[in-house]
Amino acid sequence: MVDEDATLIIRDVRPWGGARADVVVTGSRTTAVTPPGTVPAGSATEVQGRGQLALPGLVNTHAHVDKSWWGHPWESYGGEGGTQGRIAHERARRDALGIPGEAVATRVLRESLRTGTTRVRTHVDVDLGVGLRGIEAVRAAGAGLDDAVELSIVAFPQDGVLRRPGVLDLLRRAAEGGADHIGGLDPSLIDRDPVGHLDGLFDIAADTGCGIDVHLHEPAELGAFSFDLVLDRVERLGIAPGRVNVAHGFAIVDVDPVRRRDLLARMAGLGVTMTTVAPVRMKQLPLHEFDDAGVRFGFGTDGIRDLWSPYGDGDLLGIAWQYARVGGVVRDEDLVRVVEIASRDGARFVTDEEHDIVAGARADVVLVDAENPMDALVRRVPRSLVVAGGRVVDPAELAQHPWE
Repeated sequence: MVDEDATLIIRDVRPWGGARADVVVTGSRTTAVTPPGTVPAGSATEVQGRGQLALPGLVNTHAHVDKSWWGHPWESYGGEGGTQGRIAHERARRDALGIPGEAVATRVLRESLRTGTTRVRTHVDVDLGVGLRGIEAVRAAGAGLDDAVELSIVAFPQDGVLRRPGVLDLLRRAAEGGADHIGGLDPSLIDRDPVGHLDGLFDIAADTGCGIDVHLHEPAELGAFSFDLVLDRVERLGIAPGRVNVAHGFAIVDVDPVRRRDLLARMAGLGVTMTTVAPVRMKQLPLHEFDDAGVRFGFGTDGIRDLWSPYGDGDLLGIAWQYARVGGVVRDEDLVRVVEIASRDGARFVTDEEHDIVAGARADVVLVDAENPMDALVRRVPRSLVVAGGRVVDPAELAQHPWE
């Protein structure tokens, strides 16, 4: 067997821990997964996998790559706590740190790529102070990395939708300018007008065809009420499955099991998804309840060393580990399921195409020196090689101090 068009061959790897194989890449796509040695190199570049575990590229389904202080000297935590306090502190400091900016987003995306993330859904602040500059900066950062990291952009109203007149207009402009989704934020607690808040977002989505991705930190029954309002609008407008997502959604683990069961059943029927950053001090989304109901969810890093928190390193596998560890996930099949959500299945939050180590998929492959996916997760094994859209990335080359 000869593939004369092949540009890259990843030799001797174990996709998902199975039999050894060679992964053949042409341009940005995987064209074959074959027994070792079946395809001669020809003019293709060869990479030796040495029997390492191969996983699909990791997928960050909830990031804020526009607003990190990484690359600057250490930024001490300041300002007041709580959502309002963090918003105010960010507004006061962001200009001095070049937030938003292409350099900021580039540093975050480079570190994400180094640790194996090849697809990212990122929220980007849209407000009266920055307008749409953040979206432009993130797009430029992605292009500067030759689109090795595929981006899906959410225009995010961090300071509220209605309480700052003009933000809805900015969200509409962002959607008309190609933003994949528009965001919302705690419609009852921030704008104190959940109906007006959500009606404004869904009107834009209906007019432009963009998706909606709402931050929902509201607890217990207040949050469940917001879930209901979102689901009412999805149902009434007939929005396609996968076009509306609830981020965080703390209420889903606060409410009683019957209320949660009913919410999940309705979400599954309407194709509404969720994303979680696996907060360590809170109950985790129940893996089996979500899978049994048929509700998709994905993992995200949230902010990374930003003015909200000094934590975060961009490693999506670390978030998956955090979810599994805090949630008490221990059985092999459940550990593998967590890795699937972090990679193969999380991709639906960024792309409609298949994301796996199979012929026809984008060539996104992560090599780790691990026995199997369970081992890679529980040890958070360093990534030894990353292939992103057919481009070979040496993590060691990207592992330079980002402040130098």
